Amino acid sequence: MHEQQLQELRRGKWRLNGRPIRTLDEAREFIDSVGFCLLYPQRPAVLAPTFVGAYAGSDEHLPARQMAFADPSARDAKHLMVRLLREKAAYEANVFPDNNFIVSASVFPYFYGLVGDRNPRQAPKAGARSEYSPLAIDAFQIIQKEGPISEYRLRELLGGDISAAALDRALDELWAKLRITRVDYSQEKGVFWDVLFRWSPEAVKEGMHVSVAEALTALVSKYLDCVLAAQQEEVEHFFSNLIGRARVREAISALQAARELSFVHVAGRVLLQVSSVELPAVHPVERKFKLQPRFVPQPPQSGKPLVQRRPRKSASPSPSRTLPPVKDTGKE
Repeated sequence: MHEQQLQELRRGKWRLNGRPIRTLDEAREFIDSVGFCLLYPQRPAVLAPTFVGAYAGSDEHLPARQMAFADPSARDAKHLMVRLLREKAAYEANVFPDNNFIVSASVFPYFYGLVGDRNPRQAPKAGARSEYSPLAIDAFQIIQKEGPISEYRLRELLGGDISAAALDRALDELWAKLRITRVDYSQEKGVFWDVLFRWSPEAVKEGMHVSVAEALTALVSKYLDCVLAAQQEEVEHFFSNLIGRARVREAISALQAARELSFVHVAGRVLLQVSSVELPAVHPVERKFKLQPRFVPQPPQSGKPLVQRRPRKSASPSPSRTLPPVKDTGKE
């Protein structure tokens, strides 16, 4: 396997080979195939597909999040992503800073099992040991009562002189534990939020019963299926925003022990891949001639012994040995 072959296979799976996604069905097919992706390219780079790249059909000149507002293709890609959210064919998660992380509906229960709150029905409470700030708790109570609600309206109901940055931090606290989720977006009113358990109760209920170990091994396996093959360091780096690297190594070891992962050599590097996904090997040079077996088994025939004997080599006659002439000594 060559590096160029691996890159071409990724480009095909990530829709960077001139086959852009344009319709809702194509977007659903793409996110189901890769499992999860970023909306925009990440800086520094992360080994993962991007939704704007799949929409453009190429990875050239893709805008970062800060410049996406000025790119018509990026705006259209985001609108298509929002349609996936409305259809509950995908979910957003708060994983990478300043970027949207999109998870397919089939993978989301495992993602919830890894980072989600185990008691989503109970509202977060204030206290010394609370994981949430007072502003986050107040915001959750309003979203629970009024949601889906726009961020602008939420800020009004919270009252006081709350800055946009403070509200964003409070929402990120709730979003990191999947207490809330973004469900819509409009140019006039901005982002709409709702309580995840109300928005998608079946997915949350399924994810609540998935253990962290089971969720992580499933996500690691899906990630390797998405990227086709990766170094262990790349796998650990991708999940480091969600869980410690030691837990990722444990998940990889568990998958290897179950023979669900195998190794492949690419350009002198040892990569991990899902065992059921075999990367195409380099085709050997075809021989101009075919080797013929010296002995071809024949089916049994009546009147002949069942055990066939290999034909003996034909003994070539050895050259006659010429005896030296006997010398006449004159003695009898």
